[in-house]
Amino acid sequence: MIQDHFIIEVSEQEIKREKDKARELRRSRWWQNRLAQGSCHYCRGAFPADELTMDHLVPIIRGGKSTRGNVAPACKECNSKKKYLLPLEWEEYLEIDGAY
Repeated sequence: MIQDHFIIEVSEQEIKREKDKARELRRSRWWQNRLAQGSCHYCRGAFPADELTMDHLVPIIRGGKSTRGNVAPACKECNSKKKYLLPLEWEEYLEIDGAY
């Protein structure tokens, strides 16, 4: 359940800038090392590096930034389910859904 007071206005220009930063971060040695650990931040499952995606803990569309502290490796299934949820909303979703 998305709370309206957590919705903020993010301009198309800001979104583009953060996506560009994310692309740059994906090429970094730091990110490659994170992928090499082979673990999804959410389900803790083991995956080959090419099956992990970059998830913004606080999504860009919700005001999140493309910084080391706001991105984590996630399996495609978890990243698709999480979508634009904030960390608290994701935890709530997991409790309701009974996942993990």
